[in-house]
Amino acid sequence: MAAVRVEAVLAAAEEQEAEKRRSITVEKELELEYDLGNLLAVDRNPPPAAALRGAGPRREALLRALARDNTQLLVSRLWELPAERAGGAGGPLVAQLPEPTFRLPREKPAPKPRPPTRWEQFARLKGIRRKKKTSLVWDEQAKEWRRRWGYKRAGGDPSRAWLAEVPADADPEEDQFARLRREKRERVARNELNRLRNLARAHRAGSAVPAAPLHPTGHQDRDELRRVARVARVSTASLGRFQPRLPKEPAEPPSRSGGKKRRFQPLLGNLAAERSRQLELLRDMGSKKPVLDITRAVNKQLRAEEAEAAAANKGKKQSKRGKRGRRQQRPGRSGKKSGARRQPQQQKPAGGGTGGGRRKKA
Repeated sequence: MAAVRVEAVLAAAEEQEAEKRRSITVEKELELEYDLGNLLAVDRNPPPAAALRGAGPRREALLRALARDNTQLLVSRLWELPAERAGGAGGPLVAQLPEPTFRLPREKPAPKPRPPTRWEQFARLKGIRRKKKTSLVWDEQAKEWRRRWGYKRAGGDPSRAWLAEVPADADPEEDQFARLRREKRERVARNELNRLRNLARAHRAGSAVPAAPLHPTGHQDRDELRRVARVARVSTASLGRFQPRLPKEPAEPPSRSGGKKRRFQPLLGNLAAERSRQLELLRDMGSKKPVLDITRAVNKQLRAEEAEAAAANKGKKQSKRGKRGRRQQRPGRSGKKSGARRQPQQQKPAGGGTGGGRRKKA
């Protein structure tokens, strides 16, 4: 009995080993469709419906066997492709995959193209093609390869040279070294301004509402500084919720648009408060008394009229001042009038001033 048991155990072990080392030849009624570029194999053979009805170990074994056979056929096709050694004779064997035939869908949409800059638009209009230049050039003075641009570039910085050429139409007394340094600063500032304009243009093109560009200026007013601080605050992942607040800054984090955040009442909660709000709304709709605050509206209208009257009076005063200025600009006429007025006072009669006064009254 013991010998029979040992033979049975050995036979079972051999069957399991043979099952593991199954032959690489797989027979199919219909040949599989292959797309070796995508490592894809499509099996058109219908599986046995009776074995797939129940959800048990028999179904799982059938699916594993089917997947194993199809994978074996795909790997056999890969071994038929031309192969080469990667990295020399001792490298791994790599197969050359053909071009894929099936177009697989993308998980995410394709990225939108970047809007062209002003230079790119101008180059496309004029037919200018960009020529790629190498980053290193041969420097004849230093006798070595140096960078084309930037620090320690080939040829050196003209503004730092010990000798500067004076142009033929330039002032001989002008400092050429100062001119070169000034031109360099202007070029750097112009390039920085163009870069900021491109960023602002791309930002306006990407957003629905055009935003005001944030240009660095020497003198910034309070509104611009507040807007810059708000943009920097909401640029974090938490939209500024966990950022430390500045002095005199509101406790509520600012929104992206800069406006006030709308607050809605909760849908579930205090039913008595909701009932009172609805009753108050119905009472206002049914009452004949207007909801408008008449006193506040009248005061607002009075203030507007007072402001209009003050502006009109100010305009009249300015026009009167202008007329006085015109009169002062005409010294000839004013002198004649003043002389005509003074003339009867200077020519007084010999009899005294009383007769002259009587004749004036008459």
